[in-house]
Amino acid sequence: MKIEVWPTILQLSQERGVQPQIIVEAIIESLRVASSKYFTNGEKILVDFKPEEGELRVFVIKKVVERVENKATEISLEEAQKIWSKAKIGDFLEIDLPAATLGRISAQVAKQVIFQKVHDAEQEKIYDEFAPRVGELVSGTVRRFEGQNMIVEVDKAEAIFPFKEKLPNEEFIRGDRIRAIITHVIKGSKGSQIYLSRISPRFLAKLLEIEIPEIANGLIEIKDIVRQPGERAKVAVYTSDKDIDPVGACIGPKGNRIQAISKELRGEKIDIIIWSSDPVSYARAALSPAKIENIIIVDRKEKILKALVPKDQLSLAIGKKGINVKLASRLTGWKIEINEE
Repeated sequence: MKIEVWPTILQLSQERGVQPQIIVEAIIESLRVASSKYFTNGEKILVDFKPEEGELRVFVIKKVVERVENKATEISLEEAQKIWSKAKIGDFLEIDLPAATLGRISAQVAKQVIFQKVHDAEQEKIYDEFAPRVGELVSGTVRRFEGQNMIVEVDKAEAIFPFKEKLPNEEFIRGDRIRAIITHVIKGSKGSQIYLSRISPRFLAKLLEIEIPEIANGLIEIKDIVRQPGERAKVAVYTSDKDIDPVGACIGPKGNRIQAISKELRGEKIDIIIWSSDPVSYARAALSPAKIENIIIVDRKEKILKALVPKDQLSLAIGKKGINVKLASRLTGWKIEINEE
């Protein structure tokens, strides 16, 4: 049977960025599945498809026997001779799908199944492209809203941005540009799904890397990050280079580096502190910007510290709604109790 489908395959290939061979394989598999409605005895359906030449043939092979025991592989002499008058016992007969049926099936396949297969190939391509990019900072455009999610176009692919992953009081409308981190990529029933976030600590880490050359080139290492998104973050940094002030480098001249990041995070305050392996020194720094008089280890096994602070530093050490001391505890891994000196 002649079928003019090669130009369509090439067009689909160019439009969707899918190799022509993937589309051809999709057509062959789809024809095999669709033809099983005609060959109903479990026959092995063969497809001879030469798209460049426009040739298509769907057929099964059966052995001519006196008595049929397996309809999937055998045909009686009487039935065989209706197809080919010279058939005899022991012959292997190729039985073609009737042209009219093949034409109808081909049209159905072209309209329905091929595009589904191409869609699946596209989704596979999206997964292969974005799965290695987890943790990468990307820019995209808000396209629409679905339930509790925003759909953001990132590099011609659609990514899911859950409302719970945006900063407090952050609002977006269709067409807005947005920067976020890729948190994970999964293969689901709806295809490959890319998820974005602006509240992940990794988002802040990437912003720091972009804004601060010393972090980007490895001279300063980010040891820990904790966040109360939109309100406060604490970043512990370390350097082995004695000529570099890690806190000063991160803050920048007149605070311009850290202010640029804070602006991106809708005013989130960012405390840059020096990391230490000593829990007392680390806790003292973590409670910044409060000035701590003394820190006592209460229980090393349970990891409990007591910080003694002057009266005028008490509210600063605790922070609004207890955020400062909570973040300091999370950063150090020690429970910190605040007491007035």
